[in-house]
Amino acid sequence: MKIAVIGAGPAGLYFSLLAKKHDPSHQIQVYEQNPAGATYGWGVVFSDVGLSFLQEADPEFFKAFVAHHERCDYMEIVHRGTHVQVHGNHFSRTARIDMLRVLEDACRREGVKIEYNRRIDDVSALAREVDLVVAADGGNSAVRKQFADRFQPSFEKRRNKFAWYGTRQRFHPVSLIFRETPHGVFIAHSYQYSPELSTFLVEVDPDTWQRAGLHEASEDDSRRYCADVFRPELGGNELLTNRSLWFEANIVRNEQWTHRNIVLLGDALRTVHFSLGSGTRMAMQDAIALHQGLVRHPGDLPAAFAAFETQRRPASSSFQSAAARSLDWYENVADKMHLDPVSFAYDYMRRTGQVSHDDLKLRDPHFASACEALSCHQRAPAPA
Repeated sequence: MKIAVIGAGPAGLYFSLLAKKHDPSHQIQVYEQNPAGATYGWGVVFSDVGLSFLQEADPEFFKAFVAHHERCDYMEIVHRGTHVQVHGNHFSRTARIDMLRVLEDACRREGVKIEYNRRIDDVSALAREVDLVVAADGGNSAVRKQFADRFQPSFEKRRNKFAWYGTRQRFHPVSLIFRETPHGVFIAHSYQYSPELSTFLVEVDPDTWQRAGLHEASEDDSRRYCADVFRPELGGNELLTNRSLWFEANIVRNEQWTHRNIVLLGDALRTVHFSLGSGTRMAMQDAIALHQGLVRHPGDLPAAFAAFETQRRPASSSFQSAAARSLDWYENVADKMHLDPVSFAYDYMRRTGQVSHDDLKLRDPHFASACEALSCHQRAPAPA
């Protein structure tokens, strides 16, 4: 097959790698509009469940993929200055730029061609020249926009404000820090992803954001303000910026996933809020499913697309529903701040309705016992 992949993110590169390794006769060309090495954000995080899919799909590549990951088997919820640990949550973290480099190197070794600084303006023309177009060009997908009447996308902008930062303060566990200020509640999502650096994502509701004057602040002023809010956790370390501008989560869905010989993949297909830490995982699972569909139905693109959708639509809907509940919890966290730290952590762990009290007892019996002593499980809302 002659395959064009638009977007050199994890979805596009991983699909290209799997397809080329399975059939070296495939001619695969990846087009990326950004320069080589240009990536925004800091680290990415995988759960052990997410990594298991990658290990099963390609054990050889998996070893290289996780070789330099930072690992931890617990998380911390920081409330009222109290650090509540919840064990049995296995996380693997790496720099986004390193993840893409490992993927790119593996693709090039197999003979996948990657062209940077190349924007595809006429997707229809490209689609006529190849057998398959994989649109993996992100949450702001240009391909999806060109064929919006066919893919029928919908968008839901959520209310909270976010800014991505990095820091040299090393947060070994995945840490959720909740800080009450005179203006309102600030939240930090933080985790170490390299020997020297951690991701530090700041979240705040729009009213608090405006009362704090952040709607008028420069990027550097916002950085300094947020560093002061979380000074007890950052110590003498500052926040680092990389296009760290305030934004709102934009949840993307598509009624149709394919059009003629074009298929959406990853964030172009659907976005999953980062509070679940599953966006990259979902993108790479999309890549696995599309590859498997093509292997099972060689030469029959409609059947391959149907197999891809059958496999991925239920998981996509499930994750987006869980992400919506997680977003609701964060957007209404001010109503939870009166809880004691253990009860607060318990409420957080149950926020999506997908983790039961029995699940927590299996993961961390000590945490579950502390919750039972405080009757947290009796006060918790029923799972959605």
